[in-house]
This record gives sequence, C-alpha cells and structure tokens, in this order.
Amino acid sequence: MNNDMEVIAAKDTLEGPRAWAHVMYGLHALSAVSGILTSATVVGAFVFGWPSIIAVIINLLTKSQVRGTWLATHWRWQWRSFWFAALWLAISGLLVITLIGIPFAILAIISTGIWVLYRVIRGWLALLDNREMPLP
Repeated sequence: MNNDMEVIAAKDTLEGPRAWAHVMYGLHALSAVSGILTSATVVGAFVFGWPSIIAVIINLLTKSQVRGTWLATHWRWQWRSFWFAALWLAISGLLVITLIGIPFAILAIISTGIWVLYRVIRGWLALLDNREMPLP
C-alpha cells in the first residue's frame, strides 16, 4: 500500500509541471500556426513570435521542477526545437546575403518550418500519452 501512495504522490507532484509543458507546447503551436496563417514563415513566427519566446522563458524558469523526471525530456525537446530552429534561421539569413545562397536559404526555411511543426506535434502527442521524448 505504501508503494501505491508513492506512485500517486509522484504523479500529483508532476501535474503542475505537466500543465506547464502543455502551456509551452500550446504557445509554440500558436506561433507555428501564425506562421502558416500569416505572411510570416513557420520558422520565423516560431523563433520571433511572442508565444514561443514566452514558452522559452517558461521553459528556462521551470526546468528545475522537472529535473530527473520523464517530463525533463519534454523540456529538453522544446528547448532544442527552439534553438535549432533559430540556428537554421540564422544560417538561412547568412545564405540570403549571397545570390547563390538564396535558393538554399528558401529550402532551409521551408524544411525547418516543417521540422518545427513535426517537433511540436510529436512532442505534444507524446505528452498527452504520458510518454517521454527520446534523447540523442
């Protein structure tokens, strides 16, 4: 009976952080969708949109609450998604400077946008199923 109480207590302590993970995925999704519905690109809206910036700040401020739990993988997944998207957007910006690099920049922006959508959807679905994300 004591083990059952520990499992229930462990689950209860993760409910607040799990809710934060949902909030962060929702904010990232809002940014990505705004990139689809507006003249912005998905990756541009994801990196520069206020919802994603707020999600990154929440991630940074709350990651200590999930250290050592399965939810920590979602924090890392979201963190890496944002910063890798920012990196590829920066690389695309450098490619645009040269005339030869413009087609590659366009391809990188489109590919990164699709990758961002994949990361948000896959992560959020895993969170809904109480599954951790794979770590490299």
